[in-house]
Amino acid sequence: MGAVNSAEKAARLRQLHEDPELLVLVNVWDAVSATVVAGEPQTKALATAGHSIASTFGYGDGEQIPLDLALSLVERIVVAAGDLPVSADLDGGYGNAGETVRKAIGVGVVGANVEDRLRPLAESVANVEAIVAAGEAEGVPFVLNARTDALAKGGDRGRDVWLPDAVERGKAYLAAGATTVFVPGPLDEDAVVQLVDAFGPQKLSVIGFPGVPDQARLADLGVARITYGPLTQRVALTALQDAARGIYAGGGIPEGTRPLN
Repeated sequence: MGAVNSAEKAARLRQLHEDPELLVLVNVWDAVSATVVAGEPQTKALATAGHSIASTFGYGDGEQIPLDLALSLVERIVVAAGDLPVSADLDGGYGNAGETVRKAIGVGVVGANVEDRLRPLAESVANVEAIVAAGEAEGVPFVLNARTDALAKGGDRGRDVWLPDAVERGKAYLAAGATTVFVPGPLDEDAVVQLVDAFGPQKLSVIGFPGVPDQARLADLGVARITYGPLTQRVALTALQDAARGIYAGGGIPEGTRPLN
């Protein structure tokens, strides 16, 4: 994949985050799931789910899967995506966020989530700066959806603790060059409003957990992006498990099953 093509895809992905319309990304985890989602006319970009890719190979979440193995599958997703830009879940950066992003760009990725894992703020900001610099060095305006785990990995901290922490970290990441700030967790509308007020419109990214406002409301509130992480793979696996149970009970393949592979 040529650098010019990747640069164009990155610019398009960045614009999708900046547009007032909510960017809805259905997470994929292998070539066939990417092909199915890319084939939907509403799809504007693809996002991988790191948890799902790790599970595909039999690994647990959280950088247990070797980076090169994960990227080998991400490369297949990029090919399946065709002209669509692909944003990858790169976990915590595998100990060298800049080099990890450089490798990801090498397989055609033009954006990524990278987690802060509640590391010290200065270290997390340095990672953001390294990612931005890696994109610049490769000639790709890389779209960094900088994830803060202020809520997701904040333990039992109350809103009076995790929300100011998310705001401080998010503002620092945006100042260091991140495109958006990803705050995963069961955010209610009040938390979304406070985060958008802190970061500005089209700067907050969320995950579609139960309890999060619906897409229309998120768009009204100025949220940039919603993804679904490992939940989409769980939908597919639930359908598989239900089919297996039906077959073992003497049934057959569910009616209406489509030949998508």
